[in-house]
Amino acid sequence: MVRRTRFDDSECPVARSVDAIGDWWSLLIVRDAFDGSRRFGEFQRSLGVAKNILTARLRALVAGGVLETVPASDGSAYREYVLTPKGKELFPVIVALRQWGERNFFAPDEPRSHLLDREQGQPLRPLEVRAADGRRLDPDDTTVHKITRQ
Repeated sequence: MVRRTRFDDSECPVARSVDAIGDWWSLLIVRDAFDGSRRFGEFQRSLGVAKNILTARLRALVAGGVLETVPASDGSAYREYVLTPKGKELFPVIVALRQWGERNFFAPDEPRSHLLDREQGQPLRPLEVRAADGRRLDPDDTTVHKITRQ
């Protein structure tokens, strides 16, 4: 079996983040958690993923501090998965992927789910990257200051 390359000691924040999230199943689990899924069965029904894969991804997300298990909200013996503060910080990542997907993988009139502002019932404005002074930034406006290991 091929071993997965690990990036948990990388100096790159993107590499460490990808290492922590793992794969597309994990991002879809996080998406479903934002959508209100809390129980194993809810995640499995929504995703159609094999139980062994879902179990492994949920364990990894709990171990990584993205999800935590809590007693079931209905008082039953079940445990539920909820986003931690660290997990909730993935919200802009999920929104960015959603908006990118809407722009690039759907025809203008093609049916799709929509993320709406709960208070106003309106779609969200496109995410933008802003400088500390508020200017909108594009890729050409930024640079990565890489470190060198001694």
